[in-house]
Amino acid sequence: MSAENLEVARRFADCWQRSDWDAMLELADPEVEMHATVGGVEEGRVRHGVDEIRRDYEMAEETWDEHTIELEEVLGAGDRVVILHRETMRGKSSGMDLELEAAVLVDFRDGRIVRLQGYMDRAAALEAAGLASE
Repeated sequence: MSAENLEVARRFADCWQRSDWDAMLELADPEVEMHATVGGVEEGRVRHGVDEIRRDYEMAEETWDEHTIELEEVLGAGDRVVILHRETMRGKSSGMDLELEAAVLVDFRDGRIVRLQGYMDRAAALEAAGLASE
């Protein structure tokens, strides 16, 4: 496991929490891919580059009156890192509250993020990273 990758993943999570897209540019490869969340409504969709990821995220944010992301744990697995996080949201038009415990699998190349894959099921993310417990 690379200590540098863990640090980059922590910095990425911090940027994500603050929606600091400019700082993310320093952490991600220009051709970074963000794959839609496994188990989510857009599973299979891929976004390319930080600008496309930002635009998509900002459009999605318009549906929420409130949306927070709380980093819980960062786990290393070689050139991959799993970020465990909790998201809380309140629908803008519905007022409905939603809380998710989810994960993001982060792949690295040469110290930069090259691929992000969200998971609704944390166990599936850990398994994909080779960190599943017996």
